[in-house]
Amino acid sequence: MTREEVYERLNAVFADVFDDEELTVNDETTAADVEGWDSLIHITLIDAVEEEFDISFDMKTIVKLKNVGEMVDVILEEAN
Repeated sequence: MTREEVYERLNAVFADVFDDEELTVNDETTAADVEGWDSLIHITLIDAVEEEFDISFDMKTIVKLKNVGEMVDVILEEAN
């Protein structure tokens, strides 16, 4: 899976979770950049990402994520 393929699927997840079809994310996107991204939505988002990519993040990894780019890195590691 390429980084571009991950972003294609990840953008669909973000659009669904945040109910915003115009929302697109990139490597530098953080919670501060997305309206409504709070701790409760974060749990929903992580769950949706895990389901979409058939992976499971451990809590240590989730806490360390600083931006969407780091999430993509973990997805790519898990997918390979």
